[in-house]
Amino acid sequence: MDTIRVALIEDDSATREGLRMLIDGADGFQCAGAFSSAEEGLRRLRSSPDVLLLDVGLPGMSGAECASLFSERFPGMQIVMLTVVADRRHVFLSICNGACGYLLKNISSDRLLESIRHAHQGGSPMSPEVASQILTLFRKTMAPIEAVAKLTPQETKLLGLIAQGYSYLNAAGQMGIAVNTVRNHIRSIYEKLHVHTKSEAVSKALRAGLLD
Repeated sequence: MDTIRVALIEDDSATREGLRMLIDGADGFQCAGAFSSAEEGLRRLRSSPDVLLLDVGLPGMSGAECASLFSERFPGMQIVMLTVVADRRHVFLSICNGACGYLLKNISSDRLLESIRHAHQGGSPMSPEVASQILTLFRKTMAPIEAVAKLTPQETKLLGLIAQGYSYLNAAGQMGIAVNTVRNHIRSIYEKLHVHTKSEAVSKALRAGLLD
């Protein structure tokens, strides 16, 4: 079995040394570098390791922010985030910036090594608490998309005009329809999107990427 080269960035010296010893002491693993900050890692990491363990709460540039820099520099490297608490914003930012996994630091040594191997094989290791956060994000993102997909072209066009500040009367003129028809469309939009105001309807459409 090929040795998995693992670099790690962790600002706490005791945790960093513990991780380094764990990786170097495990069969099939080798620590390719241990750094205290993202800046140090970017400066001193010369060749691409197979996996990078990246602490989220780093001094200076956070792990979530710098993940994209490491992804660009080492395209073949897998990035696994380490954190104390699963924070929805950091989870989302980290994954958007190229991280393939997100683990809580209370993970056992065996599970951590297993997760590193899983990431190296192209998987996405996640602590259960983090997976729950991602599922919540997915549901919140998909809900408006599915709802907006039910709108007719006329309703979508009307919603776009409303978003631009058109009144019902002006929107009716732009679309060549009666004001009463506009009101009927609005009622239909509210029912489909499960909203009660124009601002809520526009917000859902914007989140779904339907409106510019």
